[in-house]
Amino acid sequence: MPEGHSVHRITRQFERNFVGHVVRASSPQGRFVQGAADLDGRRVTDARAVGKQMFLGFEGDRWLRVHLGMYGAWDFAGDILMDATIASANGRMGQTNQRGTFLDRDNPDAVVFDSAGENSLTSIGAPRRTRLRMSESEKEGARLETFPPEPIGQVRVRLLTESVCADLRGPTACEVLDPAQVEAIVAKLGPDPLLDPGPDAEERFTSVVRRKPTPIGLLLMDQNVVAGIGNVYRAELLFRARLNPHTPGRLVPEALVRDLWRDWAKLLAIGVETGQMMTMDDLDPEAYRAAMASRDDRHWVYKREGQPCRVCGTNIVLEEMGARKLYWCPRCQA
Repeated sequence: MPEGHSVHRITRQFERNFVGHVVRASSPQGRFVQGAADLDGRRVTDARAVGKQMFLGFEGDRWLRVHLGMYGAWDFAGDILMDATIASANGRMGQTNQRGTFLDRDNPDAVVFDSAGENSLTSIGAPRRTRLRMSESEKEGARLETFPPEPIGQVRVRLLTESVCADLRGPTACEVLDPAQVEAIVAKLGPDPLLDPGPDAEERFTSVVRRKPTPIGLLLMDQNVVAGIGNVYRAELLFRARLNPHTPGRLVPEALVRDLWRDWAKLLAIGVETGQMMTMDDLDPEAYRAAMASRDDRHWVYKREGQPCRVCGTNIVLEEMGARKLYWCPRCQA
């Protein structure tokens, strides 16, 4: 599932390529015909991300809310203008076997190849085989023969300007809302440090966690507690804090809760800037290049079940928590 950094990067793509433009909206799949008709011919006025949710504003007080969920993704095609953070990732926001982040921005050839990927300019969201083929063919130099391209797969909604096309597939949520409905949804979400980096957001997060008997490993995934954290960031944040994921929120020391919030703000900013969920600090240049090239070298515990902990050597444990896989070190996080 795309995590908060991905959705913020997708939003920046829409800011760069769609805000200020009149769009043609359609539903090739046929499951969003009424909503597409409502948006068709309107100018895009705004693009916002709150945690894992994206809101596109249109003339006439219309908002398109999209939650990608486990399987959703946006595909972009056409004359795409790249946001600076996307350019820093060599025009890719991650996809299997796609390029990673520039390590030397003064040298555009100094790129690495990422073997896992986490976002993609051509396809942003959950990786899928069909989009991998599209990305691979694009990497080999394929160009669009016609524009707009024919829809591929089950496209819920297509947004089209004169030069750029965005196709949405497989979202958990895709609906047209009015401003009051948008505000009601946002009000229920936990704070997002990219939107509110100030002390009030930290205080809100801290106070909620400190009064909950729920395990901290579940609280971090609760979008009503804090927005944007998913499976990767949960595992890594807890390890970085040396915190047992089963500890009830109300038993986590206040200082440690605040440290979690500040660390999340730090990691989220890195993710948006680089396009990688980089969670290891103080790497030497060679180790940093390896980490940017491969997820195997990028994380402390995520996807490392059965392997020795990088700190203590204890085997990393994999268990299920909240119907999602949880990775942690039973010694470092005791």
